[in-house]
Amino acid sequence: MQLCQLTVHQLMDLLKSRDTSAFEVAQAYARRIGEVEDQVKAFITRTEDLALEQARFCDEKGGFSGLFGVPYGLKDIFCTRGVRTTAGSKILENFVPAYDATAAQALKNAGGCLLGKLNMDEFAMGSSTESSAFFPTRNPWDLERVPGGSSGGSAAAVAAREVPYALGTDTGGSIRQPASFCGIVGLKPTYGRVSRWGVIAYASSLDQVGVFSRDVRDCALVMNVIAGHDPLDSTSVDMERPDYTDFLQMDIKGMKIAFPREYFQEGIEEGIRTAVKAALKKYEELGAVVEEVSLPYSEYALPAYYLVATAEASANLARYDGVRYGLRDFSADNVVDMFSLSRARGFGDEVKRRIMLGTYALSSGYYDAYYLKALKVRRLINEDFARVFEDYDVIVAPTTPTTAFKIGEQIGDPLTLYMNDILTVPVNMAGLPGMSIPCGMVGGLPVGMQLIAKPFDEGSIFRAAYAFEQHTEFHKMQPQLGVK
Repeated sequence: MQLCQLTVHQLMDLLKSRDTSAFEVAQAYARRIGEVEDQVKAFITRTEDLALEQARFCDEKGGFSGLFGVPYGLKDIFCTRGVRTTAGSKILENFVPAYDATAAQALKNAGGCLLGKLNMDEFAMGSSTESSAFFPTRNPWDLERVPGGSSGGSAAAVAAREVPYALGTDTGGSIRQPASFCGIVGLKPTYGRVSRWGVIAYASSLDQVGVFSRDVRDCALVMNVIAGHDPLDSTSVDMERPDYTDFLQMDIKGMKIAFPREYFQEGIEEGIRTAVKAALKKYEELGAVVEEVSLPYSEYALPAYYLVATAEASANLARYDGVRYGLRDFSADNVVDMFSLSRARGFGDEVKRRIMLGTYALSSGYYDAYYLKALKVRRLINEDFARVFEDYDVIVAPTTPTTAFKIGEQIGDPLTLYMNDILTVPVNMAGLPGMSIPCGMVGGLPVGMQLIAKPFDEGSIFRAAYAFEQHTEFHKMQPQLGVK
């Protein structure tokens, strides 16, 4: 088997035993990127030379442990010292940071080898990676379909075996939805579990760094490196970080699993409902207690989310004014016109739409009617989940209402595109951890199952996800794109 077909933990075993070298692993991935990238278009900036240089250093230093010598990719929203960071936007097309985001620095310190920065919806605003200012990424399962978004490049790169794992961010489902569309594992940790410092902000109370991987064990290994308190991030929680691999257990007898009836109603494709209900039966076979519950305020999560997120975006993106960094329009005769023209040229349609909506929601006379009301709904959503977690360990639901849709099919209808997040945004509104894992196929496309737990209880998610994975074969599925 080719090196690029192996999981992170398999690569770690080979590196520790010296059956291969970090340089050989990096070379294998560089070749793979060369073979399929023209079709997938997952990367905005490729750094294979940097990865090979870092791999040589690992081989010279030796002592392989953890993620030492294993390549990876980063969503292009993570600041990387000396490597272009665009956030998928023309306004930052030539921005080269002088520092690394905390999560990126953690992987660098662990001996990781950076293969490149991955495509995304502009400023993480989108559900298909079609709002990238550069090009759309394609789903490796069907090149005519989207990989999801906003972290679509990260998901597609992992699914296409261009990287063994990648980091993304999840504001309203931007890790879990593309993970579902691409048939891989995607984890959004609890808000505050992983530092956001150095991550270009979209909505500060919702954004969370997370992991894309091929299986649950790989995800746990990466979380062991990136999770933890960061004094540079005021929202980072100072609490002990467990070893997430300790939760990878086969026995889930007695675990209490809830499935919310609201997540299985009209609007969810029948094939997806069938696949997730079959997964629930598998949990019962494994000894878990599976029962239906209600999350009545979930139906209000999507409109509330788009008020909170856009309001925060309008404030966060005010810094892109052509003065300090990023694109500047030099044709203006005065400062006010320079602000306006720089933002008009630099931002895409979707970003402008959300800035305008957020600014309106925060404006005098509308704050109480829209933004404040959305915050009250957010509290009710949180209370919904809290009630369920008094009696249950994990909630299981579909990750997305549909499988991957075709490129161009929804981009002209923003409201339809926003509906892709209907099953994922409640988790962000409540700050909970959530993971998508593959649980079936419909029409040749992957189906994702979402597992949700109470705050900082990623361990229960890992336990339930690993048990399901080890008793099924869905995690072994892969697209045939360039497979030899």
